[in-house]
Amino acid sequence: RMAQRTQFETDAIRPTGLSSTIAAQHRVDDKLNSAEYLDAVEEEWNKRVDAEVETLVGGMQDLVELAVVGEKDKHRMYEEAFETEMRAENMVRAANSLLSIVHSLKLMILLSDEGQVVERRQKELADIERDMELAKERAAVEWKKLVDGEDVGEVEDNEDQDMDE
Repeated sequence: RMAQRTQFETDAIRPTGLSSTIAAQHRVDDKLNSAEYLDAVEEEWNKRVDAEVETLVGGMQDLVELAVVGEKDKHRMYEEAFETEMRAENMVRAANSLLSIVHSLKLMILLSDEGQVVERRQKELADIERDMELAKERAAVEWKKLVDGEDVGEVEDNEDQDMDE
């Protein structure tokens, strides 16, 4: 699940702006604000994934139940063979549907607005630059102490005190 959104606005495409083939997949109210809209779309995707996974799990359970070895007449064996094929086909369909969902989600990520990504990268870059400046200042202070003739032992003692604090 995605983290709680706060005061986030987006220009996410609303279902009314989509072609008729894609719009049918989205059953989200058009009058929601951006955060509510994105939460609803996320919930819709989660439901689709859950349904396909349930189909796979149920199919596997049914296949295991059908695999019971014992005395069976020909009619029962043919019935079980048919049921096994049907369950396997449903599982293949569910797996293909999951692959389609994954593909769609990847496309959404690739084609989405990268504003947040760029903003986060710029913040990380600013943090790194700030840390570099602080490290340079500390190095300059330590260098000045060494050049001015302060005893190296005193500098090490000061570093130990800084670490203790």
